[in-house]
Amino acid sequence: MAQNSNPIAGLSKQKMYLLIFAALGLISLLLPWARVSAYGFSSSQNGLKGEGLIALLGIIGLCVAALMGDKTKALDTNMRYVALGSFGAIILATILVFLSIKSPVKPGLGLFLAIAVSVLGLLLLLGVVKPPKAIDDKVDKLS
Repeated sequence: MAQNSNPIAGLSKQKMYLLIFAALGLISLLLPWARVSAYGFSSSQNGLKGEGLIALLGIIGLCVAALMGDKTKALDTNMRYVALGSFGAIILATILVFLSIKSPVKPGLGLFLAIAVSVLGLLLLLGVVKPPKAIDDKVDKLS
């Protein structure tokens, strides 16, 4: 009896999208969220410190929502709430970081990517936007 070693094989399209957004969110945490330049020197900080940890909890929540329950079916009500709350946590973290940025510090690429991922994921989960057909077809091939 052969077991399938691919943990994401057979995932529903909705759960596959959650994992894709979680991966993009993790990439955004590794990129600079804030950067400062002065007198020829520059420094940056990624999203794995401070308020970025709230976003990390949101990314973990997205993974939990995607991998819990029957993987072939769309999200049930409870896991949908977990996913919505997870996207909300990422949005909250980015807002807190934006509010804490002072004059010489500038927002980094990772912060903008985290905002885009969380807002787009939230709108997709709520059904406000639909993915383009080309992307939708590629996600079908993944699952």
